[in-house]
Amino acid sequence: METISFTPLLNPKLTTSKPLSHLPKSISCSLNKRTPTTLSKPNRSWITHLQHGLAAAAISLAVNFSPVIPTLQPPAFASEFDVLSEGPPTESYVVDDAGVLSRVTKSDLKRLLSDLESRKKLRINFITVRKLTSKADAFEYADQVLEKWYPTIEEGNNKGIVVLVTSQKEGAITGGPAFIQAVGDSVLDATVSENLPVLATDEKYNEAVYSTAKRLVAAIDGLPDPGGPTFKDNKRESNFKTKEETDEKRGQFSLVVGGLLVIAFVVPMAQYYAYVSKK
Repeated sequence: METISFTPLLNPKLTTSKPLSHLPKSISCSLNKRTPTTLSKPNRSWITHLQHGLAAAAISLAVNFSPVIPTLQPPAFASEFDVLSEGPPTESYVVDDAGVLSRVTKSDLKRLLSDLESRKKLRINFITVRKLTSKADAFEYADQVLEKWYPTIEEGNNKGIVVLVTSQKEGAITGGPAFIQAVGDSVLDATVSENLPVLATDEKYNEAVYSTAKRLVAAIDGLPDPGGPTFKDNKRESNFKTKEETDEKRGQFSLVVGGLLVIAFVVPMAQYYAYVSKK
């Protein structure tokens, strides 16, 4: 029978207990050096958070009060070409390409102009566009729309076109012979010079369009002219700031941002210096 001997897993020399005094001095020294570092973490963390918070506040104010630089956008296609290509509306009397008319105004126009068409066999279409690039003014564009939508005299004889250009604050009215005769030159001229430009200047586009429609319908029905608004003699108050106001605001902004930047960087450094000097 063979005798099997087992070798100890642990080296007896390593398992021999030794007093703690035999520990290497480097370990004990490193422990002593780490103790103050762990105690100073809360103070450094507090200083860091304060510095980051003040810096974030300074950057936020700089972003909010700094002048906005406009970004370049690719040029968009002129909207008046879309109006020409789509043709006259079939379910309404409005082509609001500028997007300035409310749903109520469109509904009122449909009720007013559909009643006129059923009684007088005259149709009036209203068009709003933001700007014109193909024609010099609203009158040329209105004539172009009339010729494009109703290419023959028979088709355009009893049709009227009202154009409102929102960016230029102007309007135009054109139409076939039967429409022009039914309205009259005086009302046409007054509407173009009063209702459309005056109210459009105040950006009251809904009122400009609907008051024009009521004035044209009243003229066709032979009723007294309700008249239109006129330009006020007093100059409109400008919403733009003067150069002096801009310079004053810019100086105040520079002082505020500069003060916050000083607080964000100088104060935490002074506190840290005071903490180190105490050690």
